[in-house]
Amino acid sequence: MFTLEQIHEAHSRVTSGADFPQFLQDLIELGVTGNSIFVADGHAEYWDKDGERLVSDAAYPSTEIADACDVDEFKARLKLHQQGGTDYPKFCSDCAETGVDHWTIDMAAMTCTYFDKAGNAVLVEQIPTP
Repeated sequence: MFTLEQIHEAHSRVTSGADFPQFLQDLIELGVTGNSIFVADGHAEYWDKDGERLVSDAAYPSTEIADACDVDEFKARLKLHQQGGTDYPKFCSDCAETGVDHWTIDMAAMTCTYFDKAGNAVLVEQIPTP
């Protein structure tokens, strides 16, 4: 089973959204099969093929998530982040402002699904491989 320390070490090499595909490859090599990131406080859940889970502590003080999701604005901010235009803290702030509550990664399908506060999927993206 992987450790949170191993995950944090892999994440330390991420400077922008452009690094995300390689980060996921690093997680797959550790044995992570999926994870969710919760925007309100930045805590994460990671799981392996046997369903064992690790949950991280909050990454930052709690922030409010907008009640309504502005999908078009979120997509614009996501694109900027993926092109390296914002760092991770700014992206999390952008998610909160545009109403994205959390996202879930499926490593087998290589998809990232973003959800609003009501649990509705607002965007599913195929993740490119590095």
